[in-house]
Amino acid sequence: MKLYLGLVHHPIKNKRDELVTTSVTNMDIHDISRSCRTYGVAQYHIITPLEAQHALIGRILGHWEQDKNGAYNPDRQDALAIARSSYSLEQSIKEIEEIEGVRPLICATGANFKEYELNPNQVKEKAQVDNKPIFLIFGTGWGLHADALEMADCLVEPIFGASPDGYNHLSVRSAVAIYLDRFTRAL
Repeated sequence: MKLYLGLVHHPIKNKRDELVTTSVTNMDIHDISRSCRTYGVAQYHIITPLEAQHALIGRILGHWEQDKNGAYNPDRQDALAIARSSYSLEQSIKEIEEIEGVRPLICATGANFKEYELNPNQVKEKAQVDNKPIFLIFGTGWGLHADALEMADCLVEPIFGASPDGYNHLSVRSAVAIYLDRFTRAL
């Protein structure tokens, strides 16, 4: 079963639940690519509608594609090879569907879900029964906006920490690594 990952910068909500677009960060590109490559993710989609952000993504990825930079750190070049920019969640879904011949099972993550449908093992079972790849999507900012959640086939169980006071606000890079570990163990 194939696993794809998307880091969504739009549609995202801010702390007032308003629709916003967040900024792409260099660390998210590098660190999430490395986690994805480590756990066998087929593609890592960085999703933003902003041209300036696509230019930034292109410069970062292009830097490591250059011979001297790739030769200096071939592991980074290898990890970043699975990253790609996308203008929308719909575009990413369409690209995966073209590669796989079937629409992926779109699984949304979020720390603030009050309700969710499946845990990683249940997602695996559903994907196997439906014979579909999994597209695991993550939000930035204050999480995926309702517009993004409407595209999802399921909401995945949040990561529950062990903080005695209920604190639960991981960086997206940390959340991706934890989910990938859980998903690949389930797969």
